[in-house]
Amino acid sequence: MTDATAPITQDMLTIPRKLPEGGKRNLVGLTREQLRVALIEAGTPERQAKMRVGQIWQWIYHWGVRDFAAMTNLAKDYRALLAERFEIAVPELVSRQVSADGTRKYLVRIAGGHEVEVVYIPEENRGTLCISSQVGCTLTCSFCHTGTQKLVRNLTAGEIVGQVMLARDDLGEWPEPGVPKDETRLVSNVVLMGMGEPLYNFDNVRDAMKVVMDGEGISLSRRRITLSTSGIVPEIAKTAEEIGCLLAVSFHATTDAVRDRLVPVNKKWNIETLLGTLRDYPRLSNSERITFEYVMLKGVNDSDEDARRLVKLIRGIPAKINLIPFNEWPGAPYERSDWARIEAFADIIYKAGYASPIRTPRGEDIMAACGQLKSATERARKSRAEIQAEAGL
Repeated sequence: MTDATAPITQDMLTIPRKLPEGGKRNLVGLTREQLRVALIEAGTPERQAKMRVGQIWQWIYHWGVRDFAAMTNLAKDYRALLAERFEIAVPELVSRQVSADGTRKYLVRIAGGHEVEVVYIPEENRGTLCISSQVGCTLTCSFCHTGTQKLVRNLTAGEIVGQVMLARDDLGEWPEPGVPKDETRLVSNVVLMGMGEPLYNFDNVRDAMKVVMDGEGISLSRRRITLSTSGIVPEIAKTAEEIGCLLAVSFHATTDAVRDRLVPVNKKWNIETLLGTLRDYPRLSNSERITFEYVMLKGVNDSDEDARRLVKLIRGIPAKINLIPFNEWPGAPYERSDWARIEAFADIIYKAGYASPIRTPRGEDIMAACGQLKSATERARKSRAEIQAEAGL
């Protein structure tokens, strides 16, 4: 298994950018500049390229069109050229499960036959889409089901954007020409909280979010996008400067001894180092505050002393603390804190002046809740004894 503290590079983990069988390049996930270059290389006159980018961009990301023949404001011979050279492809939907609470979990297949999971959480007049950035994960956090799956590779920008497009397909959210515009956004928020550590796939995540945030397409505000990291310190400032989205940090402990066990990357960038970097993030990204994610584990990190220590640690950082009741999975080495204990913990934080919402578990009946995602082909391959041994229990 990949060492959580080993240096991870883009080239090590992302599949080569080679053309698929048949020689067609996928346009999904290309930034505007990458699309412009691709069109010029395919024979588009350079003086027309910017206009063509705008036209194609709207067809793909505003209207959700996948067939070049339907792009009726392009000349027929140019549409034929595009169809010969390019494709508009999203990941394959393998299965869809719907929870009793309306949560949808998608199992999707990407290049190489690998699988990732995507979750849509509906709320009144809005919805949050939880997307993945890697196949598996390199961090091996001991409370997280995804962390028990070996890292396979990074997702490409197209595979990340494709998850958003696939969900909009399923929800029927693309507008229809001639039909009055519906301002209700079913996918109103995107969170990079699915499988993988987004900051170990920074370039592809950044490019994908540029596509998602573009005002002439999917058009999600950067304040509607939250990137969750376990604390990859060197990439946090880059996230502020090059993406500018909201940041959530998987914190989960108030001492290095406990966090080393729960979130092994803490051995490389400890709590003090991480918090020192986080203090600059709201200013650099023009974000209002940072979300600290804190999973509640019975007898591990849920004492009153932990709550008071947490408040002291984050003092001076504009923040809210998201308390997450542990979502159990087969072989999990931990238990969920009792509800009274979670409420007492939340009360200490609230009285110290911080918002401390307790996240309502969603989609537990279909293993779609926070920390439960894992490729179906990898699920339950490890025994409880193996998982407990890796967690140091």
